[in-house]
Amino acid sequence: MGVTLKDIAKQAGVSIATVSRILNKDLTLSVNEQTRLKVEQIAKNLNYKKHLFSSNKTPRIAIIQWYSPSQELDDLYYMSIRLRIEKLGQQRGFETISIFQSHIDQVPEDIIGIIAIGKFSHSQAQKLNELSENVIFVDFDSLSLGHDCVVADFDNAIKLVINEFEKEKIRDIGFLAGSEKTTDNERVQDLRRFYLEGYLREEGLYNAKNIFQGDYSWKSGYQVVKKELEKLQDEFPHGLFVANDPMALGALKALREANIEVPERVSLISFNDTASVKYVYPAISSIHIPRDEMAQNAFDILQDRLANPHKKPTKIVVRTWLNKRDTTKD
Repeated sequence: MGVTLKDIAKQAGVSIATVSRILNKDLTLSVNEQTRLKVEQIAKNLNYKKHLFSSNKTPRIAIIQWYSPSQELDDLYYMSIRLRIEKLGQQRGFETISIFQSHIDQVPEDIIGIIAIGKFSHSQAQKLNELSENVIFVDFDSLSLGHDCVVADFDNAIKLVINEFEKEKIRDIGFLAGSEKTTDNERVQDLRRFYLEGYLREEGLYNAKNIFQGDYSWKSGYQVVKKELEKLQDEFPHGLFVANDPMALGALKALREANIEVPERVSLISFNDTASVKYVYPAISSIHIPRDEMAQNAFDILQDRLANPHKKPTKIVVRTWLNKRDTTKD
């Protein structure tokens, strides 16, 4: 088995991401010269082979976005990941080709790898594997399918949400879930709902009437919350967790139109923490997913796999945290 970035990182006492960025001459990396020289020397001593392709031609990577162009504009989460991967490609000497899932037939034959962003069915994952042996998934747990992947820590995210509501002495917790399917019509499991319902049941706080269903759009967030406010009235939950930022924006509008005080009557927490929730009034508290970190890890895994094609699949779980703003109590 060849030398991997992990081997170098272990000897150097730094992270795999740091090793990757040093060996790829990433000038944006803030690291002292001693560490940089140490990593390069260890790589040289271990006879680490950076790439398995010719350096005479710019290597090409396909970025597959599962959203359509219009969906991507409505949800900045996936767009920001794609743009970061494109930037990393430029910094590291790769040519990136961004293609939406509906145009997968446009993937060039000379690509050396694929970074797929979003949710994909088993058959779609297999199709991507036919296009390239080096496929990395972002925000889709593909480890069981034998593919490398980078995912967010949903388990910890939900614990943070419940802990926040408990600190505010809120026991009636509502959840506005999203429902979506892959482009070939396979239903996608919402891990936020999976973990939230599990923890609420453990704490004896689960109430089916407080679980609402939307479709991840601003419009559905607004319509669903407006409908539930009219139906539940005083029984509307005091804590509301929303599965993504666009729905949270719609939910906030419905609450304000109904003259519901936020956070005095309803504490609101969103998920993803894109720029959209920071600049509304009141600014929305949200679980932060470090999108730059997800893109960085995906590119690092891809480059490691290019150098070591026979290594076992890797899954990286990226940390999450709650950024508190004006829709939760101090």
